[in-house]
Amino acid sequence: MDPLEPYLSGEKLYGDDFDPAQIAQWVAEERNGYADLGARDHESYRYAYHALNRLHGYRHLTNRDFEHVLGFGSAYGDELLPIIQRVKSVTIVDPSDAFVRAEVHGVPAKYVKPRSDGRLAFPAATFDLVTCLGVLHHIPNVTCVVRELARVLRPGGHLLLREPIVSMGDWRKPRRGLTKSERGIPLSLLVSMLDGSGLDTISKQLCAFPLTERVFRRWRVDFYNSSVAARIDSMLSTLFAWNVNYHPRNPLQRLRPTAAFFVLRKRISERAAAESAAEPAKHGCGTGSATPSDAGLPLGRFAEACTQADRSERLPLLLTCAHALG
Repeated sequence: MDPLEPYLSGEKLYGDDFDPAQIAQWVAEERNGYADLGARDHESYRYAYHALNRLHGYRHLTNRDFEHVLGFGSAYGDELLPIIQRVKSVTIVDPSDAFVRAEVHGVPAKYVKPRSDGRLAFPAATFDLVTCLGVLHHIPNVTCVVRELARVLRPGGHLLLREPIVSMGDWRKPRRGLTKSERGIPLSLLVSMLDGSGLDTISKQLCAFPLTERVFRRWRVDFYNSSVAARIDSMLSTLFAWNVNYHPRNPLQRLRPTAAFFVLRKRISERAAAESAAEPAKHGCGTGSATPSDAGLPLGRFAEACTQADRSERLPLLLTCAHALG
């Protein structure tokens, strides 16, 4: 049996059970991974997910200001642009020196290096907003980091989190456009981590359907910076939510949303406050069950009917998309 099978099947998360030496090696290899993929030059860099973040995240955070925001793995901090006028100060945790600057779009910024053990060098209940958008899949000890993000969040504060929920291929082999160790996080495990960290889910949306990128790239559209493309992507992700899987074994299994976007709020209770102040476990991962059928942007009766249809009714749509994928 392939020793990676429990990880490729989504039963376990690769890296989450690593020992300290393995974690340190992973972190060292990933330190400049994102910068080296083309983000090092700020003049030519363009953040690619504004419309997606607005649709699934920031629209839930209207009519409030933020005293202290933590951008976890936020590079230049461009992901905060939609709310930057309502932010007083920014702290960014990022391993690469390539992104460090004194301010983010006019707001004072402090850059802090992450620790390899996943713990954050901030007191409990420090931030009223934390963003973690496409970062955890670069990190080995994800369970510990999720607990830490919850710990440093103030009761009633929000966490925006977006992550790939697919394997992203076999990470033992070189993959074009990806860093050495990154892999997605199985949806059921991610949900379990969040539920066990004192966070309530305000919104859970599936996104990043494979056809969105392929079609809009042919039209030379900056797809996830396009509100139209983001909504079409949300529709397709809703229609194929039933097909969520971690590591596809055939072409039809590739027709599924490949990421999830969560809007979460820190529980306000004496018990939650006590738990958030406690030191997290070194690592470990809970288990849970995914409920993809309740994910995705509500799109009226048509989307609901397609999502709930039996497999024979879905087949024509499935085959059409499979043909488009080539």
